[in-house]
Amino acid sequence: MRRNYKSTPMNNYQDQSTYDVIISGAGPVGLFLACELSLAKCSVLILEKAEDPHSPLKQLPFGIRGLSAPTIEALYRRGLLKELEIHKRVKNPHVTPTSGQGQQPRRQVGHFAGIPFYDVNIDTSQWRDRLPGSTDTSLLSEMEELETVLARRAETLGVEIRRGLAITDFLQTGDEVIVQSGDLSFKGKWLVGCDGSRSVVRKTGGFEFAGTEPEFTGYSTQVDIIDSEKLSPGRNVTPTGMYLQSQPGYIQIQDFDGGAFHDSKKPVTLEHVQRVLRYVSNTDVTISALHIATTWTDRARQATTYRNGRVFLAGDAAHIHSPLGGQGLNLGLGDAMNLGWKLAATIQNKAPEGLLDSYYTERHPIGAQVLDWSRAQVAIMKPAPQARALNAIFRDLINTRDGATYIAGRVWGVHTHYNLGGDHPLAGHSVPNFELEDGTTIGDMMKDGHGLLVDLSTDMSLQPLAAGYVGRLLYISSPAKDQLGTTAVLVRPDGFVAWATDTVPSLQHASTAVSHWFGQPIYSAC
Repeated sequence: MRRNYKSTPMNNYQDQSTYDVIISGAGPVGLFLACELSLAKCSVLILEKAEDPHSPLKQLPFGIRGLSAPTIEALYRRGLLKELEIHKRVKNPHVTPTSGQGQQPRRQVGHFAGIPFYDVNIDTSQWRDRLPGSTDTSLLSEMEELETVLARRAETLGVEIRRGLAITDFLQTGDEVIVQSGDLSFKGKWLVGCDGSRSVVRKTGGFEFAGTEPEFTGYSTQVDIIDSEKLSPGRNVTPTGMYLQSQPGYIQIQDFDGGAFHDSKKPVTLEHVQRVLRYVSNTDVTISALHIATTWTDRARQATTYRNGRVFLAGDAAHIHSPLGGQGLNLGLGDAMNLGWKLAATIQNKAPEGLLDSYYTERHPIGAQVLDWSRAQVAIMKPAPQARALNAIFRDLINTRDGATYIAGRVWGVHTHYNLGGDHPLAGHSVPNFELEDGTTIGDMMKDGHGLLVDLSTDMSLQPLAAGYVGRLLYISSPAKDQLGTTAVLVRPDGFVAWATDTVPSLQHASTAVSHWFGQPIYSAC
């Protein structure tokens, strides 16, 4: 139900422009959403609280994030993946020789609750839709580089980014949202909060943020250590917590204090970090200098709805959880990819009924799964006998081929799926990167943000349907080198399969699917 959050009008209105969308927050999620909207010719204003986009916590190695399969595919489909260079330079430091003479080294490619899994144990043949030529399932990226690439693309597309302006209030009416930033006001048809875990948009908008309280305080620090040899490299689960030494001097710590220190908002001093590190590592290690320190928790909360009238939430504004496994960034970018084309179609009066509601029905379950995944990891990392017993069992399972494949598939988002109905195995999944006869791929054809109607049977029976959706749907008729038995597929602008068939394409069935996702044609094509 639409609500007016404030009963009094805003004062000192200065900007007379009306933007299609105002976005709060110029992090990766807000920037990517802005790119998606602007690609569809919507006018976008981003208001960002920080004046300077650069932060020490975005620098290596604090800013290193693992990109999952859906994120990599999204960047590839928009032509952005090639602009990221960090994954070409940064190698996974955890390379462990396998036992046995003559065996090749195995490479750690991820972890679950600190339990590593290795590339040699992952059976990618179980991932049927990952065709030759598909993008990687995981890559390393740096937050600052990712933000720079997205900001550059957003500005190229005409997005207006105003830094040093935090949203302080807003008023929602029947056809617009008036946003206040100090003495400045801005008007937009829609407002999206991408402003992080302490989202002003979420709090001002009255969204319920339900979930569970933390088990630990986490620390990310850059320190000088006199006797660093007392600490083991890599991730170490101990009887009193966990610490990670990714590089000399860069230490992460998990102290199971119920999040008490983080919530106390006390300053993080050298003496405090040394005391916690000694307790968790069970050493008398000595810190001589503290350069950077921040705290975080495994608090897991999710908005019970992602929309209230003309206001949406995305990214950490909609859901927070422990950063274990690095899935928060990927979850937020998935929100942006899902919401962008739907909101643009609504603004342009091209959306079918209920399209905007599908943002919540599709993304909320994905967010809930990630929160539970985070909770499960915390449960087997706790310094308790029950957790240690579970940890041992999971360690045995992850060291099996099926176990490692399952964990990797979950961590990397390989099995991300929306319940879109239909009985075809591709429906609701990311479209395979079919390579056509001329060498082009599905990903190559999605840079403009259009949907695709791909007729792999080449009988041209679906061409009249696509003619009614010029500018919304690109029709392609060509066989592929490996079609997975598929004869036709309808792909949404976010790259997910809305409809597919293995038989002779039915114009009636295809028309029903197209109108469900893309609205009515310009003229009747049937």
